[in-house]
Amino acid sequence: MIQLSEQLKPTAYDFDPDATTATNIAWVDMLDFEALMVGFVRTIGTSALTFLIRGSTASNGANPVTLKTITMAAQPDAVGDMALGEITSEDCNVSGVNYRYVSATLTFATGTDEAVVFYVRKGMYKKSGLAADIVA
Repeated sequence: MIQLSEQLKPTAYDFDPDATTATNIAWVDMLDFEALMVGFVRTIGTSALTFLIRGSTASNGANPVTLKTITMAAQPDAVGDMALGEITSEDCNVSGVNYRYVSATLTFATGTDEAVVFYVRKGMYKKSGLAADIVA
């Protein structure tokens, strides 16, 4: 029987940048993971979105490079609209450099817009406890 909680590691983030500059959502380690899906769900606003997935050799995201620019058929410009992007561990290797740490980097055209961003990493191996409830 497939246990998704042993293969997938989901994490969600509140995205309220109060700015129109590029914002890294969260740097995550791709060691022992073969793929990452990033989801964006609009909660407030209607402005245009720029959506990148960037990589770094450092856990703090120092000197990041763009691994993928997510192109969307239409802008997710209404509350509830969703956009998805994904990369594989192979995408994290560029010109012989392993960009082990990755982050979604988002930019709103209007600083008052907000969203929820979620990451789902797929493990290379089954592992107990990848997924867990988080309650503050």
